[in-house]
Amino acid sequence: MDPSRPLDHGPAPLPGSLTSVARCLVMGILNVTPDSFSDGGEWDRPDRAIPRGLALAADGADIIDVGGESTRPGAVRIGAQQELDRVIPVVAGLAEAGVAVSVDTTRASVAQAALEHGAVIVNDVSAGAVDPAMAGLIASAGVVYVAMHSRGASDAPDEYGDVVTDVARELGDRVAALLAAGVQGHQLVLDPGLGFAKSGANNWPLLARLDELRGLGYPLLIGASRKRFLGALRSTRTGVPLAPSLRDNATTAVTALAAAAGAWCVRVHDVTGSADAVRVAAAWTAAGREDAQ
Repeated sequence: MDPSRPLDHGPAPLPGSLTSVARCLVMGILNVTPDSFSDGGEWDRPDRAIPRGLALAADGADIIDVGGESTRPGAVRIGAQQELDRVIPVVAGLAEAGVAVSVDTTRASVAQAALEHGAVIVNDVSAGAVDPAMAGLIASAGVVYVAMHSRGASDAPDEYGDVVTDVARELGDRVAALLAAGVQGHQLVLDPGLGFAKSGANNWPLLARLDELRGLGYPLLIGASRKRFLGALRSTRTGVPLAPSLRDNATTAVTALAAAAGAWCVRVHDVTGSADAVRVAAAWTAAGREDAQ
């Protein structure tokens, strides 16, 4: 499979049902892996994953993000064929059921196969830095592309001057590279990469200053769900951060605040709370605009 050639069926635009939604979107996470940090092994077979994806959609997810390779700290890379074997049956099954599907991958070959089986978004935690063929594929496919900020391995927090300024600059560099490769600006969504090469304290300014990241001129996707910096807000009696499965309330709070601050989409494990939160934020901000008139 040549990831640089155009797709046989032409571009797969974002469904009109999503582009017309006047609120923050909700992306449900579907990890078809045995080793993801929060839910590894729960949905690692198509006969489990497809019903799970349909359930997330029924609970209010606008998009289902299917990932076949864990990016948790310390995860070992798998081969491309293994990633394809995990992802493609699930992408195809959900797309056939009418679900808007995103594929979470850094490989152009996996992204292309997913697009050919019905995916409409590519979500790349490397923003095209891992696979040089990714930018060409996205340019030829014409699909929505989520470019996330990272500095390589997510298990080694880096040093930052001002984290928001640094992340904005580095995302801007990736955007420039993608545009130079032929990707169109209207295809791009940016993700500040919460938890990726960032200490717990470095994540909060990125959330509190979303307006500065929005100043880059692109929609923002926020992926705070169940991450360690949320677990650290409350800890067990032994001082250990709350387990990932107990971080959904904090995640929902982030969803509400991010949506009110203008995020395009939130990426979450538990959909129901965030589906309510984005609607509350939309009603809240709409009322504020009316009062200002």
